[in-house]
Amino acid sequence: MAENNPKYANRIIKQLKAFKKSHNLDDSYDPYKAAYGSMPSHAAANPAVQQMYINGHFCYAYKFGIITNGLGIVRDITFYNKDFLKAHPDIVGEKKSDSPDEDKSLADSKALIPVLKDFFQKHPLINPKIFLGDAAFDSVEIYKYLLLETPFDKAYIPLNGRISLPEADCPLNEDGIPCCPKNPALPMKQEGSKSHLRCGLPTVKFVCPKMKWKYDKLTKRSKRVCHCENPCTESSCGRMFYLYPEKNLRAYPGTLRGTKEWDSTYKIRVNVEKSINHFKDSFCVAGRKTQNEKTLHADLLLAGITQLITVLVADKIHKHQYIRSLKPLIA
Repeated sequence: MAENNPKYANRIIKQLKAFKKSHNLDDSYDPYKAAYGSMPSHAAANPAVQQMYINGHFCYAYKFGIITNGLGIVRDITFYNKDFLKAHPDIVGEKKSDSPDEDKSLADSKALIPVLKDFFQKHPLINPKIFLGDAAFDSVEIYKYLLLETPFDKAYIPLNGRISLPEADCPLNEDGIPCCPKNPALPMKQEGSKSHLRCGLPTVKFVCPKMKWKYDKLTKRSKRVCHCENPCTESSCGRMFYLYPEKNLRAYPGTLRGTKEWDSTYKIRVNVEKSINHFKDSFCVAGRKTQNEKTLHADLLLAGITQLITVLVADKIHKHQYIRSLKPLIA
């Protein structure tokens, strides 16, 4: 595409930088965002080739979505073509702002739910319990869909902004963990996650970070004792705080952020990223010269079939370390 030539974008950016300088505009005017807004939304040679902002640079390309399992094995491929957009007219395809990052996140989040709906319709026997995604999927609508309308029990999605609880007397940190009211840098300690309510709503209990259990030899029982020098409550046990995940799925999507469970589970996304890069590089999906949509679609499906054949062969010869590596498997 002529629009993918670096000179195309650089020429527009250079002109807008000169415009900013000649009109003595302040830093609120961003030539790069202005250039993004002035560029056409699709390539002149082919309307199906859409404008995108990927890894810090502008480009015009076809877009597709891949669903994999935790091992990075492809389970579904969706090509964002006219048929897909026609089947899901609620997806916003046009630019809505002058921010390329914002539009990319919007496009990714809008496409996720339709892609998953199609996936579960095609594969009714697949019932995954954990969803892993990047911060582009951090929206209230997506959490509600994932945790209330699908088999997923937990959604591991990083926050792309701070969260808060209305009328909460304990501030929340960037991971959604309540902190000491007098020291927001001091997170409270989690103590259990079972419900003690008659209504059966699940709760997550947090206690004062300076609370310790003290054993009484006379009663032979342990009790909480707060050792805070400047307590925020008159209770000898210290402050206790209860959260109700069901009331705020974005803050508590079936799991707690910032915990060892979160960190160890989210690391699995490395396999997904490796698999996507494998499609782009090893299977030569990226950097193509053809503009034919049908050819690209066919090659993409063949790449997925090739990966699945690799998995089958590696499993049959008991070389599971090569399930995503065709080259060493052949060697």
